[in-house]
Amino acid sequence: MAQGKKSTISVQGTAIAILSDGPEDYISLTDMAKRFGDDALIYNWMRNRNTIEFLGIWEQIHNPDFKGSEFETFRSQAGLNSFHLTPRRWIEATRAVGIRSRAGRYGGGTYAHKDIAFEFGSWLSPEFKLYLIKEFQRLKEDESRRLSLEWNLNRTLAKLNYRIHTDAIKAHIIPAMVTLEQAGFAYASEADLLNVALFGQTARQWREANPSLEGNVRDYASIEQLLVLANIEGMNAEFIRMGLSQSERLTRLNEIAIRQLQSLIGQSGTKRLGSGEVQDH
Repeated sequence: MAQGKKSTISVQGTAIAILSDGPEDYISLTDMAKRFGDDALIYNWMRNRNTIEFLGIWEQIHNPDFKGSEFETFRSQAGLNSFHLTPRRWIEATRAVGIRSRAGRYGGGTYAHKDIAFEFGSWLSPEFKLYLIKEFQRLKEDESRRLSLEWNLNRTLAKLNYRIHTDAIKAHIIPAMVTLEQAGFAYASEADLLNVALFGQTARQWREANPSLEGNVRDYASIEQLLVLANIEGMNAEFIRMGLSQSERLTRLNEIAIRQLQSLIGQSGTKRLGSGEVQDH
């Protein structure tokens, strides 16, 4: 199993590890089994015909590469005294993704998608399952609150920096005695310069591509994008004071946005936000 974000919850005094693989969460069946015995409980659970059917149906719904023929073989054998099935054998034979085997002395063991882990919890103890779900939901709610706080903090930071940015536009771009309409057009032009540098499109292009969404492109930005937006707003103000042309500023800001997003996200290659080109490293 690939390295993911690891969290731990306590269920009736037992520490249960959770690995987040993108939007999906996998709960340690090994830790759950320790509450009542050892890994033998996992193997006993997987010998059960109802368990095999549940695992097979889950894979058929979520996994297009699932090997149904192997599943049917296991289902026909389930319940026999001679039938024995381990998580690794299930994974290798059927190409299952709902159960994962993780190597390592610390944090190793058998993990399962939360849907499957809750089913295992019911088999262990209905009471234990209820406490497991409760603590898992508490963890997800805490994570959601933290992400919301981070997003709002960076959105606020971007708005504060924008005040510095617009002051620079007023002082160095807008000529004297302009109309309100002209001033508004100049502000919109510089705002779109930042949009193109960071998002690869103007505000109007985004609205036309997303007619069903409310707000603007910045309202749907990631935390990393908002942080970079705050940075390039301040940089654009300085570039304006230096007398750089808009085209030169766009090029520089786009290059800065790419570098910073690469650093924040940790990707080896990032789509060029302003031109549609791809950088290879």
